[in-house]
Amino acid sequence: MAGLLEGKVAVVTGAGGGIGRQHALALAREGARVVVNDVGSDRHGGGRGAEMADAVVAEIRAAGGEAAASYDSVATREGADGIVWTAQSKFGALDVLVNNAGILRDRTLLNMSEEDFRRVLAVHLEGTFFCTQAAARAMKVQGRGGRIVNTTSLSGLVGNFGQANYAAAKAGIYALTRVCAIELERIGVTVNAVAPVALTRMTSDLPMMKGVSEAELGPQHVSPVVVFLASELARTVTGQVVGVQGGKVFAWRMEATAGVERPPGAGVWTAAELAEAWVRITG
Repeated sequence: MAGLLEGKVAVVTGAGGGIGRQHALALAREGARVVVNDVGSDRHGGGRGAEMADAVVAEIRAAGGEAAASYDSVATREGADGIVWTAQSKFGALDVLVNNAGILRDRTLLNMSEEDFRRVLAVHLEGTFFCTQAAARAMKVQGRGGRIVNTTSLSGLVGNFGQANYAAAKAGIYALTRVCAIELERIGVTVNAVAPVALTRMTSDLPMMKGVSEAELGPQHVSPVVVFLASELARTVTGQVVGVQGGKVFAWRMEATAGVERPPGAGVWTAAELAEAWVRITG
């Protein structure tokens, strides 16, 4: 029986380990030919190497799938173009992009350096922008639509102590997903995001992961959602942010409260009136 992604070409960034590796393996199991992109750095963005991407490519091939490695950095336009070029030169097309690459440089706001702030935004937010733009341009020329799946985070949606850089980047990815979904709908490209909570090398030392097992909250729980969003099963789904926490899958939404409104002719609010109405304003 043919897989859900038979004949498709997929790119997964940051696919050398953790959640990205699981995505690459899951997409390949469904028949996709996969470009495994990873610069081979540590979780703080230091170092480079081919070993991580090559190992995942070898796993896919050993299981009977097709894969190619990419070592380009998502954080530059040239790197993003190189990733797309790898898909086109090795497999002749690009149908699915999964933006997963990321690093962590956690510091409290008062102790965060400009480099720590800018580097995290460069990899997460700018990387998602560069790769999405390059992939969408290729998909437009191909004329057969496509699927883009971004990665946001609980930190970006509700905030987290010590992660001003990471949260700002992930909040930006949420907004970028919404805008790209609107703009690319006319060329048949869907754009969605996952917001995973999973135990990986990026998160293993976080307080919330203390005592959590791989079976409970491993990255294997996230990849089926990516496969779904990358497939024809989700052809009408776009602009959505899907939360995954172990076996729990749900949708994130931004909502406005009913609020309060001054009657016509009553003039502008005063600060004292706003304070009195605050509970009704916030719902």
